[in-house]
Amino acid sequence: MTAIMAHNCISRWSGALGVCAIIAIIRPAHADPRAVVELFTSQGCSSCPAADEIIGELAKDPSVIALSMPIDYWDYLGWKDTLADARFSARQKAYSRMRGDRDVYTPQVVVNGSAHVIGSDRAGIDGAINDTQRADGVMSVPVTMTLAGKRINVVVEASKAPTSARGEVWICSVSKAIPILIGRGENRGREVTYYNVVRNLVKVGDWNGSSGSWSVPLEDISGEGVDAAVVYVQNGNRDKPGPMLGAAFAPLR
Repeated sequence: MTAIMAHNCISRWSGALGVCAIIAIIRPAHADPRAVVELFTSQGCSSCPAADEIIGELAKDPSVIALSMPIDYWDYLGWKDTLADARFSARQKAYSRMRGDRDVYTPQVVVNGSAHVIGSDRAGIDGAINDTQRADGVMSVPVTMTLAGKRINVVVEASKAPTSARGEVWICSVSKAIPILIGRGENRGREVTYYNVVRNLVKVGDWNGSSGSWSVPLEDISGEGVDAAVVYVQNGNRDKPGPMLGAAFAPLR
């Protein structure tokens, strides 16, 4: 699907819990994730279900934090994406601006905040994970979440990189699996399951390269179907996102 609705190809857009009262450490299954993989997808894109399945596969890998970020710019083509968020569309376009290209399409994967690849290309995704890991500082910052009463506490340790690093700390509300029956458009009649769907994004704070800690009310990230959380530290800022520096994933129930 393209802007002129050709079928079966990559879609492109060329615009720009009950809570325990005691403190409990929420640790990902793998203490130091090697990659954050963000999929920009759409229920109205015929080439996206294959990519959505790959995110489900990657979500089983404890060394990878795989996220689905459904975009809204294909909603006019006959089916309004029920999970889409304009913030995800803006994030995808911000990545494009930072790379200096106009490559905004679905399904698109962004690996560790830098490399992009077709979302249905598993070999390409694996290659991008390996390539981005070689850059200084990428996924080198330890991140820990703890649950204390009705708050999530986030600790980001000091940078291990030889050069100074700084950026922003964000927490994502995540639904681990959402099946959607699509009623119209290119995927009409299909039921597609979307994995690790981001339902909300909350900025935790700014990080200056030194160790820091922040506390977020659990109610700020709770919501219908939310059963996990992701914290990530990213170089740059929301409008100019850079490489991923560290992250953690944890189920909330």
